Amino acid sequence: ESLLHNATLYVTLEPCAHFGKTPPCSDLIITHKIPRVVIGCLDEHEKVCGKGIAKLKAAGCEVTVGVLEDECKLHHKRFFTYHTKKRPYIILKWAESSDGYIAPLSKSETKPVWISNTHSRQLVHQWRAEEQAILVGANTVIQDNPSLTTRDVEGANPIRIVIDLKNSLAETYQVFNSESKTIRLTADEISSEKPLASEVCKALYKHQINSVIIEGGQKTLQAFIEENLWDEARIFTGELKLDEGIQSPKINGTLRTETWIGSDCLKILRND
Repeated sequence: ESLLHNATLYVTLEPCAHFGKTPPCSDLIITHKIPRVVIGCLDEHEKVCGKGIAKLKAAGCEVTVGVLEDECKLHHKRFFTYHTKKRPYIILKWAESSDGYIAPLSKSETKPVWISNTHSRQLVHQWRAEEQAILVGANTVIQDNPSLTTRDVEGANPIRIVIDLKNSLAETYQVFNSESKTIRLTADEISSEKPLASEVCKALYKHQINSVIIEGGQKTLQAFIEENLWDEARIFTGELKLDEGIQSPKINGTLRTETWIGSDCLKILRND
Protein backbone atom coordinates (compact mmCIF):
# COMPACT_ATOMS: atom_id res chain seq x y z
CA GLU A 1 0.00 0.00 0.00
CA SER A 2 2.79 2.45 0.92
CA LEU A 3 4.38 1.88 -2.51
CA LEU A 4 1.18 3.14 -4.16
CA HIS A 5 1.67 6.49 -2.42
CA ASN A 6 4.83 6.98 -4.52
CA ALA A 7 3.57 5.31 -7.70
CA THR A 8 2.72 6.58 -11.18
CA LEU A 9 -0.25 4.87 -12.83
CA TYR A 10 -0.20 4.60 -16.63
CA VAL A 11 -3.55 4.02 -18.39
CA THR A 12 -4.47 4.03 -22.08
CA LEU A 13 -7.96 5.48 -21.43
CA GLU A 14 -9.26 8.14 -19.02
CA PRO A 15 -10.46 6.53 -15.75
CA CYS A 16 -14.24 6.76 -15.51
CA ALA A 17 -16.11 8.82 -12.94
CA HIS A 18 -19.52 7.10 -13.07
CA PHE A 19 -21.13 3.84 -12.00
CA GLY A 20 -21.59 1.51 -14.99
CA LYS A 21 -20.89 -2.23 -15.00
CA THR A 22 -18.22 -1.44 -12.38
CA PRO A 23 -17.72 1.39 -9.82
CA PRO A 24 -15.77 4.52 -10.90
CA CYS A 25 -12.07 3.83 -11.54
CA SER A 26 -11.15 7.37 -10.52
CA ASP A 27 -12.58 6.76 -7.02
CA LEU A 28 -10.33 3.71 -6.59
CA ILE A 29 -7.25 5.71 -7.62
CA ILE A 30 -8.15 8.47 -5.14
CA THR A 31 -8.87 5.96 -2.33
CA HIS A 32 -5.42 4.40 -2.75
CA LYS A 33 -3.78 7.86 -2.89
CA ILE A 34 -1.86 7.26 -6.13
CA PRO A 35 -0.24 10.69 -6.69
CA ARG A 36 0.44 10.67 -10.45
CA VAL A 37 -1.63 9.37 -13.37
CA VAL A 38 -0.52 9.34 -17.02
CA ILE A 39 -3.46 8.97 -19.46
CA GLY A 40 -3.19 8.04 -23.15
CA CYS A 41 -6.46 9.52 -24.36
CA LEU A 42 -9.71 11.06 -23.18
CA ASP A 43 -12.78 8.84 -22.92
CA GLU A 44 -15.20 10.30 -25.49
CA HIS A 45 -18.21 8.65 -23.86
CA GLU A 46 -20.63 11.39 -22.81
CA LYS A 47 -20.72 10.05 -19.23
CA VAL A 48 -16.96 10.47 -18.86
CA CYS A 49 -15.25 12.92 -21.29
CA GLY A 50 -13.01 14.83 -18.90
CA LYS A 51 -14.99 14.14 -15.72
CA GLY A 52 -12.57 11.43 -14.56
CA ILE A 53 -9.60 13.76 -15.03
CA ALA A 54 -11.39 16.61 -13.22
CA LYS A 55 -12.14 14.31 -10.28
CA LEU A 56 -8.49 13.19 -10.02
CA LYS A 57 -7.16 16.75 -10.19
CA ALA A 58 -9.67 17.91 -7.56
CA ALA A 59 -8.32 15.20 -5.25
CA GLY A 60 -4.76 16.49 -5.73
CA CYS A 61 -3.58 13.99 -8.36
CA GLU A 62 -0.94 15.12 -10.86
CA VAL A 63 -2.48 14.20 -14.24
CA THR A 64 -0.75 14.05 -17.65
CA VAL A 65 -2.95 13.51 -20.71
CA GLY A 66 -2.19 12.67 -24.36
CA VAL A 67 0.86 10.38 -24.10
CA LEU A 68 0.91 8.12 -27.21
CA GLU A 69 -2.59 9.44 -27.87
CA ASP A 70 -2.95 8.16 -31.46
CA GLU A 71 -1.78 4.67 -30.49
CA CYS A 72 -4.19 4.59 -27.55
CA LYS A 73 -7.11 5.75 -29.71
CA LEU A 74 -6.30 2.99 -32.19
CA HIS A 75 -6.20 0.46 -29.35
CA HIS A 76 -9.68 1.55 -28.21
CA LYS A 77 -11.13 1.92 -31.75
CA ARG A 78 -14.02 -0.49 -31.13
CA PHE A 79 -15.09 1.27 -27.93
CA PHE A 80 -14.89 4.75 -29.49
CA THR A 81 -16.75 3.77 -32.67
CA TYR A 82 -19.57 2.15 -30.71
CA HIS A 83 -20.09 5.14 -28.41
CA THR A 84 -19.48 8.02 -30.84
CA LYS A 85 -20.96 6.62 -34.07
CA LYS A 86 -23.64 4.47 -32.40
CA ARG A 87 -22.61 1.42 -34.43
CA PRO A 88 -20.06 -1.39 -34.19
CA TYR A 89 -16.50 -1.16 -35.52
CA ILE A 90 -16.93 -2.75 -38.97
CA ILE A 91 -14.33 -4.96 -40.65
CA LEU A 92 -15.08 -6.11 -44.20
CA LYS A 93 -13.34 -9.31 -45.22
CA TRP A 94 -13.23 -11.30 -48.43
CA ALA A 95 -10.95 -13.40 -50.61
CA GLU A 96 -10.82 -12.83 -54.35
CA SER A 97 -9.30 -14.81 -57.19
CA SER A 98 -6.32 -13.52 -59.16
CA ASP A 99 -8.79 -12.32 -61.81
CA GLY A 100 -11.11 -10.50 -59.38
CA TYR A 101 -13.95 -12.90 -58.45
CA ILE A 102 -15.10 -13.88 -54.96
CA ALA A 103 -17.06 -16.99 -56.00
CA PRO A 104 -17.92 -19.04 -59.09
CA LEU A 105 -21.30 -18.46 -60.77
CA SER A 106 -22.42 -21.97 -59.87
CA LYS A 107 -21.07 -24.97 -57.97
CA SER A 108 -22.02 -28.58 -57.38
CA GLU A 109 -21.83 -28.62 -53.56
CA THR A 110 -23.16 -26.46 -50.70
CA LYS A 111 -19.79 -25.47 -49.30
CA PRO A 112 -17.26 -22.67 -49.87
CA VAL A 113 -14.89 -22.67 -52.84
CA TRP A 114 -11.56 -21.90 -51.17
CA ILE A 115 -9.66 -19.06 -52.84
CA SER A 116 -7.20 -18.33 -50.03
CA ASN A 117 -4.70 -20.85 -48.65
CA THR A 118 -4.80 -22.71 -45.31
CA HIS A 119 -2.48 -20.20 -43.57
CA SER A 120 -4.75 -17.31 -44.58
CA ARG A 121 -7.80 -19.21 -43.36
CA GLN A 122 -6.11 -19.80 -40.01
CA LEU A 123 -5.53 -16.04 -39.73
CA VAL A 124 -9.22 -15.44 -40.46
CA HIS A 125 -10.11 -17.73 -37.54
CA GLN A 126 -7.77 -15.68 -35.34
CA TRP A 127 -9.69 -12.56 -36.41
CA ARG A 128 -12.98 -14.23 -35.53
CA ALA A 129 -11.71 -14.84 -32.01
CA GLU A 130 -10.73 -11.16 -31.70
CA GLU A 131 -14.13 -9.64 -32.62
CA GLN A 132 -17.49 -9.80 -30.90
CA ALA A 133 -19.54 -10.81 -33.95
CA ILE A 134 -19.46 -12.08 -37.52
CA LEU A 135 -22.11 -11.31 -40.15
CA VAL A 136 -23.29 -12.81 -43.44
CA GLY A 137 -26.32 -12.48 -45.69
CA ALA A 138 -28.90 -15.23 -46.25
CA ASN A 139 -27.48 -16.12 -49.65
CA THR A 140 -24.07 -17.01 -48.16
CA VAL A 141 -25.82 -19.35 -45.71
CA ILE A 142 -27.69 -21.03 -48.59
CA GLN A 143 -24.65 -21.28 -50.88
CA ASP A 144 -21.91 -22.22 -48.39
CA ASN A 145 -23.67 -23.48 -45.23
CA PRO A 146 -20.87 -22.02 -43.05
CA SER A 147 -20.67 -22.52 -39.29
CA LEU A 148 -18.87 -19.14 -38.74
CA THR A 149 -17.07 -20.46 -35.66
CA THR A 150 -13.43 -20.28 -34.51
CA ARG A 151 -11.84 -23.62 -35.32
CA ASP A 152 -8.28 -23.33 -36.65
CA VAL A 153 -6.99 -21.49 -33.56
CA GLU A 154 -7.78 -21.46 -29.84
CA GLY A 155 -10.32 -18.75 -29.09
CA ALA A 156 -13.93 -17.84 -28.47
CA ASN A 157 -16.61 -18.14 -31.12
CA PRO A 158 -18.04 -14.82 -32.26
CA ILE A 159 -21.77 -14.10 -32.06
CA ARG A 160 -23.18 -15.00 -35.49
CA ILE A 161 -25.40 -12.46 -37.25
CA VAL A 162 -27.48 -13.53 -40.25
CA ILE A 163 -29.46 -11.10 -42.41
CA ASP A 164 -32.63 -13.04 -43.22
CA LEU A 165 -35.23 -10.45 -44.17
CA LYS A 166 -37.80 -13.05 -45.25
CA ASN A 167 -37.17 -15.22 -42.16
CA SER A 168 -36.94 -18.15 -44.55
CA LEU A 169 -33.70 -19.93 -43.57
CA ALA A 170 -34.21 -23.41 -42.13
CA GLU A 171 -32.89 -24.09 -38.63
CA THR A 172 -30.90 -27.01 -40.07
CA TYR A 173 -28.17 -24.73 -41.44
CA GLN A 174 -24.92 -24.90 -39.44
CA VAL A 175 -25.10 -21.23 -38.52
CA PHE A 176 -28.05 -22.06 -36.23
CA ASN A 177 -26.29 -24.86 -34.34
CA SER A 178 -25.57 -24.66 -30.60
CA GLU A 179 -21.85 -23.83 -30.95
CA SER A 180 -22.44 -20.10 -30.57
CA LYS A 181 -25.22 -17.55 -30.22
CA THR A 182 -26.90 -16.51 -33.48
CA ILE A 183 -28.94 -13.35 -34.07
CA ARG A 184 -31.26 -13.51 -37.07
CA LEU A 185 -32.05 -10.06 -38.46
CA THR A 186 -35.49 -10.19 -40.08
CA ALA A 187 -37.99 -7.65 -41.44
CA ASP A 188 -39.17 -7.22 -37.82
CA GLU A 189 -35.92 -5.35 -37.09
CA ILE A 190 -34.79 -4.16 -40.51
CA SER A 191 -36.91 -2.11 -42.88
CA SER A 192 -36.52 -3.19 -46.49
CA GLU A 193 -37.59 0.35 -47.44
CA LYS A 194 -34.40 1.88 -45.99
CA PRO A 195 -30.69 1.38 -46.88
CA LEU A 196 -29.61 -2.08 -45.72
CA ALA A 197 -26.26 -1.33 -44.04
CA SER A 198 -27.66 1.58 -42.04
CA GLU A 199 -30.55 -0.58 -40.81
CA VAL A 200 -28.14 -3.40 -39.87
CA CYS A 201 -25.94 -0.95 -37.93
CA LYS A 202 -28.95 0.30 -35.94
CA ALA A 203 -29.95 -3.27 -35.10
CA LEU A 204 -26.40 -4.27 -34.07
CA TYR A 205 -26.09 -1.18 -31.85
CA LYS A 206 -29.36 -2.17 -30.17
CA HIS A 207 -27.94 -5.68 -29.61
CA GLN A 208 -24.83 -4.03 -28.05
CA ILE A 209 -22.43 -5.41 -30.67
CA ASN A 210 -19.29 -3.27 -30.61
CA SER A 211 -17.31 -4.99 -33.39
CA VAL A 212 -18.25 -7.15 -36.36
CA ILE A 213 -16.50 -8.90 -39.25
CA ILE A 214 -18.65 -8.89 -42.38
CA GLU A 215 -17.79 -11.98 -44.40
CA GLY A 216 -20.20 -11.67 -47.26
CA GLY A 217 -21.58 -12.23 -49.73
CA GLN A 218 -20.97 -9.71 -52.47
CA LYS A 219 -24.28 -7.82 -52.11
CA THR A 220 -23.94 -7.51 -48.34
CA LEU A 221 -20.33 -6.29 -48.55
CA GLN A 222 -21.16 -3.82 -51.34
CA ALA A 223 -24.08 -2.38 -49.32
CA PHE A 224 -21.71 -1.41 -46.49
CA ILE A 225 -19.19 0.03 -48.97
CA GLU A 226 -21.80 2.10 -50.83
CA GLU A 227 -23.23 3.51 -47.59
CA ASN A 228 -19.68 4.22 -46.34
CA LEU A 229 -20.32 2.18 -43.19
CA TRP A 230 -16.99 0.43 -42.70
CA ASP A 231 -13.72 1.01 -40.84
CA GLU A 232 -11.34 -1.65 -42.19
CA ALA A 233 -11.28 -3.94 -45.20
CA ARG A 234 -9.11 -7.07 -45.16
CA ILE A 235 -8.79 -8.47 -48.67
CA PHE A 236 -6.98 -11.65 -49.68
CA THR A 237 -6.00 -12.19 -53.31
CA GLY A 238 -5.26 -15.85 -54.04
CA GLU A 239 -3.46 -17.42 -57.00
CA LEU A 240 -6.60 -19.29 -58.12
CA LYS A 241 -8.05 -18.10 -61.46
CA LEU A 242 -11.82 -18.52 -61.94
CA ASP A 243 -12.23 -17.00 -65.47
CA GLU A 244 -15.82 -16.08 -64.60
CA GLY A 245 -17.87 -15.68 -61.45
CA ILE A 246 -19.30 -13.19 -58.98
CA GLN A 247 -17.27 -9.99 -59.13
CA SER A 248 -15.43 -8.96 -55.97
CA PRO A 249 -16.70 -5.78 -54.25
CA LYS A 250 -15.34 -2.44 -55.42
CA ILE A 251 -13.79 -0.36 -52.65
CA ASN A 252 -11.65 2.73 -52.12
CA GLY A 253 -9.66 3.19 -48.93
CA THR A 254 -6.23 4.01 -47.57
CA LEU A 255 -3.83 1.07 -47.91
CA ARG A 256 -2.32 0.45 -44.47
CA THR A 257 -0.44 -2.79 -45.03
CA GLU A 258 0.25 -5.29 -47.79
CA THR A 259 1.53 -8.70 -46.68
CA TRP A 260 2.23 -11.98 -48.41
CA ILE A 261 0.97 -15.12 -46.68
CA GLY A 262 2.49 -17.83 -48.79
CA SER A 263 0.89 -17.42 -52.22
CA ASP A 264 -1.82 -15.03 -50.95
CA CYS A 265 -1.54 -11.25 -50.89
CA LEU A 266 -3.35 -9.63 -47.94
CA LYS A 267 -4.20 -5.94 -48.21
CA ILE A 268 -5.63 -4.06 -45.24
CA LEU A 269 -7.44 -0.82 -46.07
CA ARG A 270 -8.66 1.82 -43.63
CA ASN A 271 -11.61 4.13 -44.22
CA ASP A 272 -9.82 7.34 -43.15
